[in-house]
Amino acid sequence: MTNPYIIYGGELSYFTRKLEAACIFYGIDFEMRSRNRHDPADIEHRSGTHQVPVLQTPENWMIGDTTPLMHLLDARFPHRRMFPEGPIGVLVQVVEEYFDEWIARTMVHYRWHYPDSALFASTRMADGMPEVAERVRGWGPRACRATGTESEAQRRAAEDEYVRILQATEAQLGKTRYLLGDRPCAVDCIVLGGLRAHTYMDPDPKKVTAGYPGVVAFSEGSADDWDGSGNLAPFPASTDFARFVLDEMRTTYQPYVLANREAQQAGAKACRAEVYGEDVSYLSRPYPEQSRQMILDKIAYALSEADRERVTEWLVGAGLHCFLRDA
Repeated sequence: MTNPYIIYGGELSYFTRKLEAACIFYGIDFEMRSRNRHDPADIEHRSGTHQVPVLQTPENWMIGDTTPLMHLLDARFPHRRMFPEGPIGVLVQVVEEYFDEWIARTMVHYRWHYPDSALFASTRMADGMPEVAERVRGWGPRACRATGTESEAQRRAAEDEYVRILQATEAQLGKTRYLLGDRPCAVDCIVLGGLRAHTYMDPDPKKVTAGYPGVVAFSEGSADDWDGSGNLAPFPASTDFARFVLDEMRTTYQPYVLANREAQQAGAKACRAEVYGEDVSYLSRPYPEQSRQMILDKIAYALSEADRERVTEWLVGAGLHCFLRDA
């Protein structure tokens, strides 16, 4: 009997729930386990990361980082790929990047700037231990400062942006079963991760999300019984939802990620970007740049010359020069 895959993480973790959604779509035998209850020091040592989730494979490997993990699983389950091959696969990864590296900050804001949500999340994450919950709540405001939602204007703008996402999601699910067509992809996984771990979990954003019945049904699992059939909308047109995200990325994710790139190159601890009409400070972090480079490498090395030209033309037309080598 083959050993199952095991996801070590947390039910209130954005990326844990992303990987959980992916494993459901892959149709694989897997278990969810709390990292905190299963020797976290050993998991960290074997995986090389303190972050969640970590996936234990049937070979007993311990691997972190959801996007490369899903590429690994794509190779094992090629008929259920979450990142398709060719130009449409680049489009999927670009749209997913927005949720991975930009909307994650909105999740942090909703959780830690609202007292009821902070109490709910910290208590649940600490398994009911008050002293641990208090430490967790102390971390929250620091995470908000690091990700640029300290000012009232940034908080309001981030929430307005998320409402636009909910509206676009609701509209798209009225046309197609999934967000980029009639089969799921990595974009569905990360959107579900956000809903299931944060915005349809924590009490304050849940009040907002509850107003979108199609989104609620999506979050509650109405699309989890995928049989492997269907197609994504073709490249480059894709879906209204994808085009909405690409439009949003130009004025939010793009200035942030380019400022972070410059800070990383300079060895600076912080970066500044013009977002929502304000000059905003962010903690400079290596991973957003590494993740951006993954997309650049995919364009450079995984596409034919003709497809590379098509993708480059599409990115120029979309105004997303952050994914061009000479950006």
